[in-house]
Amino acid sequence: DTSGNGGLMAELQNSGPPGGNGASAPGSGDKAANKWVRLNVGGTYFVSTKQTLCRDPKSFLCRLCQEDPDLDSDKDETGAYLIDRDPSYFGPILNYLRHGKLIINKDLAEEGVLEEAEFYNIALLVRLVKERIRDLENRTSQGPVKHVYRVLQCQEEELTQMVSTMSDGWKFEQLISIGSSYNYGNEDQAEFLCVVSRELNNSTNGIVIEPSEKAKILQERGSRM
Repeated sequence: DTSGNGGLMAELQNSGPPGGNGASAPGSGDKAANKWVRLNVGGTYFVSTKQTLCRDPKSFLCRLCQEDPDLDSDKDETGAYLIDRDPSYFGPILNYLRHGKLIINKDLAEEGVLEEAEFYNIALLVRLVKERIRDLENRTSQGPVKHVYRVLQCQEEELTQMVSTMSDGWKFEQLISIGSSYNYGNEDQAEFLCVVSRELNNSTNGIVIEPSEKAKILQERGSRM
């Protein structure tokens, strides 16, 4: 009897697995829906959890999730919160809330991320972006690395001592032999010009920091020229 088999198949389809409950738990779908939040930022959709968006309890996004009555917010036809901001700069904001790190793509400006961090009222992120901008400005203001050069005159027997004095930031550039200048006992002593350099990056507001004792020794030897 095919009608009997059809009734049996319908009964099996409506029943759950043996010993289990075929129907979903009451309210489980509502809990899942309440956990996730859909955002429409400038026409681009983002999906995140309430836990992520509420990492900063004082932020605009946390107040939005809590449906703060003092916060004027609308939803579109899909139920997503409408936020009239640039979606390309929302990515760093959302990623910071997810993992606590500031990551900015090379095609985005730090000033733009700062503007969004201030709009969403995320205090720690505002501080991080300002520090990033300050570091970039300091690197730009330093400009190209400058060097200071010294020409030192020394005898052959002093070369070893000369090399040992270059451990304080000085770098050997060139050694020039200027021949034998005097006799020492029965041997001719060769004399050299030793050119050394050092990066001029130890200044603050144009005031050069005093050199260390080793650097002073080099300068005194160079004054013999």
